[in-house]
Amino acid sequence: MPYLEREGEVFVVYLGAEGQTDSENRFHPDWIDEVHALLDKVESSEGPAALVTTATGKFFSNGLDTDWLFGNMDKIHGYLDRVHSLYTRLLGFPLPTVAAINGHAFGAGAMLATSHDFRVMRADRGFWSLPEVHLGMPFTVGMNALLTERLSNQVCVQAMTTGHRYPADEAIAAGIVDGKADESALLATAVERAGALAGNRKPNLPVIKRALHANALAGLAVPTTPENLAFG
Repeated sequence: MPYLEREGEVFVVYLGAEGQTDSENRFHPDWIDEVHALLDKVESSEGPAALVTTATGKFFSNGLDTDWLFGNMDKIHGYLDRVHSLYTRLLGFPLPTVAAINGHAFGAGAMLATSHDFRVMRADRGFWSLPEVHLGMPFTVGMNALLTERLSNQVCVQAMTTGHRYPADEAIAAGIVDGKADESALLATAVERAGALAGNRKPNLPVIKRALHANALAGLAVPTTPENLAFG
């Protein structure tokens, strides 16, 4: 399960279990609950602080837990709304947030990274990608709103309709991520960036974020239903 560490004024949420480097960090319902619980702990802290989200090993997150999902298709709509809740939480989070993308960020995992204020990607390995087109899966209203509000239209066209895999340099050029670092320096780079913003934790920060991301948040608030999640 995910776990929490702290480096000075920066909280670091790890998406995988401590000591485990082979986890895909998929969005199992229990995993979603645990990430929210860790964010609760971060949010309940006092004083200057910022958040970094990362993982270890090959994956940042490989997205939806398809094994669980295909065994519980009668729960798909509520499940996807729960996935959306993490994006909503991060878009309006009352601390500065930085994603340290240590490995592959696919599908829902790519969108999780995109929900942070800033993103730093491993320079030498790993892709940011939306493979839904290859999997025959539609984007929810909320996912579409998140992506189209956070990324440019043409980047969305390429990412969402082709499933293109973006390495760090391409992701920077496309505005998907803000910087890169070698594996050994990735976390430190993200922590340094987040730490420089820790003093911005003030009551007005979430107000600014909610206004800034109003369209994405409105889309994420739309309940997922059979009518707006049609598989072709």
